[in-house]
Amino acid sequence: MQIFNNFPTLYDKKRADIMKHTVIGLVENVKICRRTYKARIDTGAKRCSIDKTIARKLGLGPIIKTAKVKSVHGESERPVVKTTVTIKNRTFNATFNLADRKEMSYPVLIGRNVLKHGFLIDTMKQ
Repeated sequence: MQIFNNFPTLYDKKRADIMKHTVIGLVENVKICRRTYKARIDTGAKRCSIDKTIARKLGLGPIIKTAKVKSVHGESERPVVKTTVTIKNRTFNATFNLADRKEMSYPVLIGRNVLKHGFLIDTMKQ
């Protein structure tokens, strides 16, 4: 039976995979165009979203397409721009839909289009 001790267990493989990921909380500081914003991390959102007023101030654009977005308010068409976003010293090109987020707690929402690049969400992390 000693021979089996030399093989990594399934648990060890999973743990190694997890160690390759960056752990983030439900709210993180993100950088867009060298400016830092508080962002809500949302695994239910397909794409990132940014307040349209902030996007205008940052000079984001051009609009590359429009996308249908489903929310608690129903379905709507929103303009989409491409920019870079930095989370925990990791930078990505990402698409953001432009929305009126002034009534929201966070001006930026990070969706699965960025989260799929190796992030794990720790819901207990502040």
